Amino acid sequence: MLRKMVEKDRKRNKRKVHIRKRIAGTAERPRMSVVRSNKSLSIQIIDDDKGHTLASASTLEKELRNIKATVEGAGQLGEVLGKRLLEKNIKAVVFDRNGYLYHGLVKAMADGTRKAGIEF
Repeated sequence: MLRKMVEKDRKRNKRKVHIRKRIAGTAERPRMSVVRSNKSLSIQIIDDDKGHTLASASTLEKELRNIKATVEGAGQLGEVLGKRLLEKNIKAVVFDRNGYLYHGLVKAMADGTRKAGIEF
């Protein structure tokens, strides 16, 4: 069982490295990195040139703890992040799925951010 989990993580990390070779965030178009676990969801907007996080949203934040790690919750989290980005005058991002498949929670976070008016 443990060997299977280690293999799964190794494969995701391999996909992540392969994707990150081509994706980089700039000040004009920062990178939107998605992280999911069984209990929580997190999104960061990163300027890779400076190495700074410009904005973030997570279900671990005090005001967002009521959002669950479901498809509906992921959409809500994406909308919250989209509103935060618009407040900071960021209208376009590069999407980094972080080695996860573009399905379910990851897709819902992206769709929620698009719904708020952010361009991918």
